[in-house]
Amino acid sequence: MKYAKLGRTNLEISAVAMGCWAIVDSGTWGPQDEDDAVAAIHASLDAGVTLFDTAEGYGAGASEALLGRALRGRRQSAVIATKVSGRNQRRDDLIEACNRSLRNLQTDYIDLYQLHWPSRQVPFEETAAALDHLVEQGKVRVVGVSNFGPRDLTQLLDLRRVETDQVAYSLLFRAAEFELLPLCHDNDAGVLCYSPIAEGLLTGKFARADDVPPGRARTRHFSSAREQVRHGESGAEAETFDAVDRIREIADRAGLPMVHAALAWLLEQHPVAAVIVGARNADQARQNAAAADVQLSADVIRELSEATEGLKQTLGANLDPWQSESRIR
Repeated sequence: MKYAKLGRTNLEISAVAMGCWAIVDSGTWGPQDEDDAVAAIHASLDAGVTLFDTAEGYGAGASEALLGRALRGRRQSAVIATKVSGRNQRRDDLIEACNRSLRNLQTDYIDLYQLHWPSRQVPFEETAAALDHLVEQGKVRVVGVSNFGPRDLTQLLDLRRVETDQVAYSLLFRAAEFELLPLCHDNDAGVLCYSPIAEGLLTGKFARADDVPPGRARTRHFSSAREQVRHGESGAEAETFDAVDRIREIADRAGLPMVHAALAWLLEQHPVAAVIVGARNADQARQNAAAADVQLSADVIRELSEATEGLKQTLGANLDPWQSESRIR
């Protein structure tokens, strides 16, 4: 496992993090056995993973509670990242939400507390002051954001330090490269990548768009004619699955599982701090962690970038994977 300091802090995190959304969202990922979820968390720890990402909105606190139970006796080995919802970003609501998360997680401090989405109703000044209060109390060590685009991130940075921005970023969705990565680089903020395997597209298990379950076929990669899609675009199904085929070929030539090639490529992109990958059992957790030890050659990195450059240009700079009218600004 590789480790790095987060932003300008001394907080060290693993390059591969375990995402804890999939262990409670059966609507998207199917039924989850709780014992398997706990085993995935323990296997991640045993493999050197330290960063665990959850949110109060994942299962209405169920994900936090499950993570808290799984970390009993091992809290000091973990870096817990959780998120406060946009509806809870007024001062009193945010403080109450943090206290609720602390109870769910069975801990007295949160390592990385993130604004899950920017609020369009609450001034950043009020939210920043509440975050400052929580840091001063010792309930929060480090502050980050999630789903903040260049405009929102710049406005918040004018008020307080932010160490991370968590956004959708993968070989198949490279919108962050247009503006956000340079901004984070200039401000020494690490990028945490969610959906780094594009909700399973980069596992290689889906050969064509029709193979993808409706719950996962909601992004702008897919036609607006498909179920559960909220955007109004034609999608990029042909470009997406052409890119998947090319990535598979490159990974095969390199002797790597497709997932490892995709994750290792992301970890080569600056200023990516970690990739957040879901795991629903111990085997998946161990396989994900192994990606941190993969060293890609410069040629493979270049080939993977070239394989998805056309798709990058087609999907453009919109950081929102799901909607044409981006909520990420």
